[in-house]
Amino acid sequence: MTLLSRLLAPFAPLLALIGGGCAAAPATTEARPAMWQVADEDTRIFLFGTVHLLPEETRWRTPAFDRAFAAADTLVLEVDLPADPQAQASRYAALATSPGLPPLIERVPAAERPALARLIAQSRLPEASLNALETWAAALALGSTLYVDSGLKPSAGVEQVLKGAAGAKRIIGLETMEQQLGFFDMLPEEAQRGLLSGLLEESQGAEGKFEEMIAAWTSGDTARLAETYEDAEGLSPEVADALLARRNAAWATWIRQRLDTPGTVMVAVGAGHLAGEGSVVERLERQGLTVRRVQ
Repeated sequence: MTLLSRLLAPFAPLLALIGGGCAAAPATTEARPAMWQVADEDTRIFLFGTVHLLPEETRWRTPAFDRAFAAADTLVLEVDLPADPQAQASRYAALATSPGLPPLIERVPAAERPALARLIAQSRLPEASLNALETWAAALALGSTLYVDSGLKPSAGVEQVLKGAAGAKRIIGLETMEQQLGFFDMLPEEAQRGLLSGLLEESQGAEGKFEEMIAAWTSGDTARLAETYEDAEGLSPEVADALLARRNAAWATWIRQRLDTPGTVMVAVGAGHLAGEGSVVERLERQGLTVRRVQ
């Protein structure tokens, strides 16, 4: 998976705040994404890897998934956003903007400025608004507009579908909105500028990379899915730690501790967090828990 796709996928529920969009995905009609179960005598926790934006025609709810979802009394997502869009926007603005920032075009090396100018023009976002954003926020804003004409909407993503179908289930988030955005906001400026430079490089051909990830997800091919995430070494250590390692470790701890409370839980998080070395699944297994693939 490209750096761009890696950044956008986990935080897609927040992209509506900055212009939303994502790479076009293949028009899949059937999908069988991976699902696992970890359990003890009185608790079952299902782990389901999600994609946050999908073609509307994708049918990913299988009989096995529907049985697990129906049995769950609690739905756990990466973040449960405030229902009020104005509250979301104000919380976002509080983290994403700062006074006295240099123009965005000056935050990349001189050789990259023509490419950034083109991307800003293509985004149709006001340059003055981008200049007011911290570098991480500007990178996400620009990245979210790359595929604005693709027709994909967050409402077609797995999380939004599950929230709409949750009924009386309790819905909780593993992280707050402030925590999710804070992973970016706390990055050193050098790392933030690296994100922006990486966006310029990987915006070329990112659509095909995203399609590879979607194909792995729809087929339930976790080995292939893990391969799409194995370029973490291309990220700065600060970014890799903030977006991947620390979050996976925290979520694995939460799941292990949740086993102490009876009930049935559906944990639905980005598929990349559940596949490969360092994933939530692998971390749970390292802690001595049996994680059984059930789809």
